[in-house]
Amino acid sequence: MKPTFDQILLTPRFGRLPGHFYSRIQPSSLPSPYLIAWNTELASEMGLASEAEQHPLLADYLCGNRLPQGSEPIASVYSGHQFGVNAGQLGDGRAILVAEYLAPNGQHWEMQLKGAGPTPYSRRADGRAVLRSSIREYLCSEAMHGLGIATTRALGMAGSAQGVWRESLETAAVVLRTAPSFVRFGHFEHYRHDLDSLRTLADWVIQYHYPDCAAASNPYVALLANVVERTALMIAQWQAVGFCHGVMNSDNMSILGLTLDYGPFGFMDGFDAGHICNHSDDSGRYAYQQQPEIGLWNLHILAQALLPLMDKASALHALQQYQGQFENHFADLLRQKLGLLHWQDSDWRLITTLFELLHASHCDWTYFWRNLPQLGAKLRDHFQDRGAFDIWFADYQIRLGSEIHDPTERQVAMNRVNPKYILRNHLAEIAIRKARDEGDFKEIKALQQCLMHPFDEQPHFDHYAALPPEWAAQIGVSCSS
Repeated sequence: MKPTFDQILLTPRFGRLPGHFYSRIQPSSLPSPYLIAWNTELASEMGLASEAEQHPLLADYLCGNRLPQGSEPIASVYSGHQFGVNAGQLGDGRAILVAEYLAPNGQHWEMQLKGAGPTPYSRRADGRAVLRSSIREYLCSEAMHGLGIATTRALGMAGSAQGVWRESLETAAVVLRTAPSFVRFGHFEHYRHDLDSLRTLADWVIQYHYPDCAAASNPYVALLANVVERTALMIAQWQAVGFCHGVMNSDNMSILGLTLDYGPFGFMDGFDAGHICNHSDDSGRYAYQQQPEIGLWNLHILAQALLPLMDKASALHALQQYQGQFENHFADLLRQKLGLLHWQDSDWRLITTLFELLHASHCDWTYFWRNLPQLGAKLRDHFQDRGAFDIWFADYQIRLGSEIHDPTERQVAMNRVNPKYILRNHLAEIAIRKARDEGDFKEIKALQQCLMHPFDEQPHFDHYAALPPEWAAQIGVSCSS
């Protein structure tokens, strides 16, 4: 019989590190919790009882009122650079690691409650999350997984009528999120002046998450090189689907190359290279076109923290691989999006011209790519300068004609990489309003079901693929989202 969440027995491996890496902390109880969502698909993948949503006390477990057997909850300490400024000590201010689960396939899953109350690192905040932000994280982490982008996952979500003040009074919610590890660049920043702790942490990450690095001449250089590669791939994938993270602080960067900490994120509707999804980002530091550069900037911060374990030349060499790796990954993704079998350096001209046209007309990013093989030249009506698009499309047709590729097979291949469904802001907002105003969580489940298969034709979900309504442009998200 498959275990349920309350039967998880493993103490988190992170909790076996020396005590100064974390604080033991109990979640704060929430009154009268109720179940909002349980991810039966993820539970099944993990080897957990997928029908656990019928467990009468599941909401209590999801909000921290009850804990799995043998749980010794912890919150970890780390530092970080926020909006380019060294913020000093930070830590899990509203996240509590309550358990680790070993799945039948050998995969370890850390389980963390986000919004379960204050910790020693909350910096006078309440440690809570609100219903609005919890729904966004739950849906987007699963949407990213459906897109094939490395991410934390969401196993369940519970809510309570308890009030939480943000810009206005909202209600509390908690997400149970999972990942192989929640270690961030900021964990290494915190110990850059403590060689023993730095080495202990690096050895721990290598032992459990990068075991192949142990055989390298310098395992720590190998670790940095691997993180550089994973980060380059992740951000190339973000760019390909028009995803903007919104707050790429170094403490929000995963050492495993996972998309981590869903706050003021957004998928672009109309393409804008300078799109800023976070209204708190006054300078546009984390705009869409800045994300690749910010990824490298954060990797430099990580490398500086690791310098006591390696020589500077080796660290620089690892960092210098990032640009080429990012460009190679992005070029390969664009090649597939265009339906090309092989990439040529001259294709950058084709892409650059297309990006300029998309930007000038604010064409819908997802709609354009998904409909490129079906509508072709008819997409000209979505561009202000139709003549310029006609010229580009003619060049594109010549490029396609230079390869032997069955048109039907090409369209199928393009549909496998150009999603029809993404978590548009207005879709998340509709789900939030129904949950908040009507206590109706069916929209969350429906969206999740759709976004699990974003590349498939799902006629019953076609309304999720429609262009956004005018009011969608008024939706704003910030660091409190």
